[in-house]
Amino acid sequence: MNLSFTEQQQAFREEVRAWLADNTPAAPLQTFDTEAGFQQHREWEATLNEGRWGMVTWPEELGGRGCDLIEWLIFEEEYYRARAPLRVNQNGIFLLGPTLMEYGTEEQKQRVLPKMATGEEVWAQGWSEPNAGSDMAAIRARADRKGDKYIVNGQKIWSTRAVWADWVFGMFRTDPDSERHRGLTFILVPLNSPGVTVRPIPQLDGLPGFAEIFFDDVEVSMDCRLGDEGAGWSVAMATAGFERGLMLRSPARFQETARRLVELYRANRESADRDPAVRDAVIRAYLDAESYCLSTYPTACRLSQGGKIGAESSTNKIFWSELDQAMHGTAMSILGARAELWPHAPDAGEVGNWLDGWLFAQSGPIYAGTNEIQRNIIAERMLGMPR
Repeated sequence: MNLSFTEQQQAFREEVRAWLADNTPAAPLQTFDTEAGFQQHREWEATLNEGRWGMVTWPEELGGRGCDLIEWLIFEEEYYRARAPLRVNQNGIFLLGPTLMEYGTEEQKQRVLPKMATGEEVWAQGWSEPNAGSDMAAIRARADRKGDKYIVNGQKIWSTRAVWADWVFGMFRTDPDSERHRGLTFILVPLNSPGVTVRPIPQLDGLPGFAEIFFDDVEVSMDCRLGDEGAGWSVAMATAGFERGLMLRSPARFQETARRLVELYRANRESADRDPAVRDAVIRAYLDAESYCLSTYPTACRLSQGGKIGAESSTNKIFWSELDQAMHGTAMSILGARAELWPHAPDAGEVGNWLDGWLFAQSGPIYAGTNEIQRNIIAERMLGMPR
């Protein structure tokens, strides 16, 4: 077994590292939960696209580099190591993009993907509804067929990036008499359509990281349907696999957090060592992040050879969401009272970044399907236990 990188992969890593060294903004961008920060991140997406680094696994004719998943993992490692800006269009490039590659028509790919890659069109996700959170089979928002259009009515909630996004993707019930998984269709909706109302949802920090979306007789063209009518569940499960598995949360994200945690511990070692459990937690976090990375490479190899992400994506989701919480919780313990400083506080320094991360980490076990749901999936589909 050869566990070393090839010369081609090493050369790719050097190319990524050099480009990021020359182009990563010297000062951090504003958070994309503000309008100004959202625009700054949109412009960063355009900069990435100029170097064809927006989504390296996409075909060259669609703005990518035709890289395999191993090279994507290498890119992600260098990206997070450079502490480059977070990706404002991650719902599009990491979730909808791969789904379009699998289920979209050639016309849809040509129409959607290039504008997604440049940041010209930023995507929100529209999964949850007031009475359908992790249980997407309970979706009631409707899309009634009328000639060559759908008339969409209903509500979505907890839609990330929706406040300033351009489009939303989600599932809608196209058969009013259907129940549960049947009769659902995957539809792409422009958020500037007449009848769409986006209402921001303030987070604990007061910023609108999520939104409610209301649809009142919204007309949507038939060519905005992804996959067959009534086959939305199958399409959405592919998207959920990308969300829970590799694409949305690459191991590099957690490796970089673990490295920052080690730096924080070393800078505050005298006070941190008053509680021996803190040092143990830092070591465990670093080892867990590295273990997650090492476990991902075999999965990437298997997928590159035609394999599929199945129920094991649920184990990934539980692992990285709980790891993220543990790392940020440890950072809060090291910082003590200073952990309560907001990023804009005069003496915050790097502290505010940890608070932001800790607040976001609390949502990890909830989004992409609650961890309780994931454990049910593991029990039923991987362990063969009864429902």
